[in-house]
Amino acid sequence: MRHLLLALPLLLGACVTEPGPTTPRTVGTVDLQRYVGTWYEVARFPTSFQDSGSLRCDDVTATYTARPDGRIDVVNRCRNGLAGGAPRVAEGVAYSAAPDNDRLRVSFFWPFYGDYWVIGLDPDYRWAVVGAPGRDYLWVLSRTPQMTPADYAAAVAIAAREGFDTNRLRRTPQPGG
Repeated sequence: MRHLLLALPLLLGACVTEPGPTTPRTVGTVDLQRYVGTWYEVARFPTSFQDSGSLRCDDVTATYTARPDGRIDVVNRCRNGLAGGAPRVAEGVAYSAAPDNDRLRVSFFWPFYGDYWVIGLDPDYRWAVVGAPGRDYLWVLSRTPQMTPADYAAAVAIAAREGFDTNRLRRTPQPGG
């Protein structure tokens, strides 16, 4: 039993989803020095960790900070719209699961990691579309709290092209929106 417990982290780490004919395509290359910084969540698929009977994450940001060891610190912030705007913070760490940095693995609770695949990215890094290979998670992110209608339409079109059910997308309330 002790050997099984010692091997569990190795087994979980080996469970990285690889691209294949049935998974969404990623952007190819992400310059992590340009990608780090703060992103505003413009839209998302509802998730249990952001949406429940007592939680609705509004004013959502994700801040990525490069670390000397090559990993990325992740700080997600939101205000609970169902609890008078009470702040919520989740801190985690990410690492690149691909040489081109377009597939990240993110953990908010070690040793468990989730896939974070960049499937759309504006050439100037003004917005990004991030999803999971099983198409059960999707986020549209922007460097500003609001996106132009044309940019939002382009981001949603990428998600649809990659097989995500964009009817599930919900706009995220942001300041000034």
